Amino acid sequence: MLASKHFLLETAAQHLVKRVPLAQVDETVASILSRLTGTAFDCIEAVYIINDSGHLWGFVRLLDLLGAPQTQILGDIMTIQPPTAHPDDDQEYVAGLAVKYGMTAVPVVDGEGNFLGVVPLQSLITILRREHIEDLNRLTGIVHDNSQARQALEAAPLKRAQDRLPWLLVGLLGSILATFVVSRFEQTLEARIFVAFFVPGIVYLADAIGTQTEAIVVRGLSFNHTTSLRGLLMGELWTGLLIGIALGGLSFPLVLVAFHNFSLAVAVALTIITAGGIATSIGLLFPWLLQRLGKDPAFGSGPVATIIQDVMSLLIYFAIVQVMGV
Repeated sequence: MLASKHFLLETAAQHLVKRVPLAQVDETVASILSRLTGTAFDCIEAVYIINDSGHLWGFVRLLDLLGAPQTQILGDIMTIQPPTAHPDDDQEYVAGLAVKYGMTAVPVVDGEGNFLGVVPLQSLITILRREHIEDLNRLTGIVHDNSQARQALEAAPLKRAQDRLPWLLVGLLGSILATFVVSRFEQTLEARIFVAFFVPGIVYLADAIGTQTEAIVVRGLSFNHTTSLRGLLMGELWTGLLIGIALGGLSFPLVLVAFHNFSLAVAVALTIITAGGIATSIGLLFPWLLQRLGKDPAFGSGPVATIIQDVMSLLIYFAIVQVMGV
């Protein structure tokens, strides 16, 4: 019998069903088909092959079973050593296994390999829907537990405001910091007012690139449990730089033609390139790090990451402007 802790919310144990077709490796297709008739099962996506000790050896999909000769031995057509989950595994991991390996039900075994049951197709669909809603909530800065987050869109307006305001207050403090950064370059702006024209566009592009990364990372963390931080960070850094090079390359001739100022065009292009790489890194690093620490990735999503990207973009832009002597 499973321990009570296995029945905590959002684990494989929560979705586990036990009444599934079982068979031995040396049984024939005819024998198992005869047993399926008139028997009630919780899930009949496949027949699971176990040994005398109750260990899972493999499974045969029902479609393969129906298409096989009646005298066929199950051991000859079964999928050997299928991916399995444990009762304490997070439901996101279970759904990730189903997606990765194309399974309509995920077998669950204990620490000794004993077959306990499966997470069925309907539960997998429910998990994916719940996690999708949760990820959307994370991007808006909702940090309550998952059961509350799923109801966030249906809660009263006052409750919704209470859920979102803490992180928007962080954004407010950050916006004050961004204003302070701009004020430090007052003389530059007074002498060359055209420098200010590009601030909204640069900040927007950095935010847009970072937001794309946040959305991809928060969704991807549900299914990726193996890639190292270095691998993820380097991949997003290069992605941001490539995006920045493309956008910066397009901006250079436009600024040059419009303002006839080579240094300004170079400054804007370099800022977009640099901000692109930084924005993707921030959009990845915050959710990844906080998830590893067992915190809600909302801390690194939406308002917090956005204001950090804004401040960094402003600092980069004005620093390059001064170095270039625009």
